[in-house]
Amino acid sequence: MNAPLLFLNQEEVKQCGGADMKKTIDIIEKVFSLHHKGDYVLPDKAVLRWGDGDSESIMGRINGMPGYIGGEFNLSGIKWISSNPSNPFKANLPRAAGTIILNDPDTYLPIAVMDGTLISSMRTAANNGLAAKYLARKDSEVIGLIGAGVLNRTVLLALYEVLPNLKKVKIYDLDKNRSQQFINDMKSTVPVQMSISESAENTVKDSDVFVTATVSKEPIVKPEWIGQGSLYLQLGSNECEFDVVYETDKFVVDDWEKIKSRGGSTPAIMHREGNLSDSAVYASLGELVNGEKKTRENNKEKIYFNSVGLGIQDIAVAKMIYEEAKFKQIGKQLDLWGSPNTRI
Repeated sequence: MNAPLLFLNQEEVKQCGGADMKKTIDIIEKVFSLHHKGDYVLPDKAVLRWGDGDSESIMGRINGMPGYIGGEFNLSGIKWISSNPSNPFKANLPRAAGTIILNDPDTYLPIAVMDGTLISSMRTAANNGLAAKYLARKDSEVIGLIGAGVLNRTVLLALYEVLPNLKKVKIYDLDKNRSQQFINDMKSTVPVQMSISESAENTVKDSDVFVTATVSKEPIVKPEWIGQGSLYLQLGSNECEFDVVYETDKFVVDDWEKIKSRGGSTPAIMHREGNLSDSAVYASLGELVNGEKKTRENNKEKIYFNSVGLGIQDIAVAKMIYEEAKFKQIGKQLDLWGSPNTRI
């Protein structure tokens, strides 16, 4: 008796399509269709932190994200992902590091363990890329990125995939050197005009799509900066003033209940303080994918998308990686049990 387990490191995940943004967006689109149909099981995130919610921007946290996704995926698993904001500065290590475990749909035994860091970043970006596919103006040419970290790099890849008229990228970070490094690293992959923005305000103004992906504890985006016809993708926590949400024409989410449960984002804070009702949510992304709600209806609408990230996204992408690894015979086969005493 054995328990075969496939182990994949990050490079092997890449070899199996882990860095393919188009494929990742296609998978995430299927996930949201199933999410809207209710073909999933998704417990709340387990959050391990050393302090309260506000401490995360300093001390970090570790999330446990289990789930089951049905349809063609038919698989359960969990992502265990840490985030330590001091890692890049104190240890020259990534801020986030994840591991994904997949379980057999029949026996529930673990069948794969793989790097989840790349998958997590790619699916988060694909989540927002999919939102832009449905909610951004079709003629969008300019995007503004606040935060020059890993997430905005993958978000840029996703937006480049879904915005065929993209011509200009503005990047703003408190550390101008990080902005320049961002441009140096991304200009060959995304061959459009890129420039360092001098302020958050200039980054938002005149952008067709703008993104905040920061660890800021204080609101950054002000409503008077936001132009008609824009799409705002918020990836971080409390990154915009309340009036940004109040003044949007469409407020779209991935999963409103999970956003409220997680509690750290601007709309979750607003709801907790009694300043935002459930009825303020126009649609979930799955409703747009399945045609239950209208997408952008004109070129003047201001649209705001907020997402918390769902473990079923990681599991679906990891399933694709796992199947590709088996087909290509990539990875290391492990025996989880060795020769156990079955009488114990």
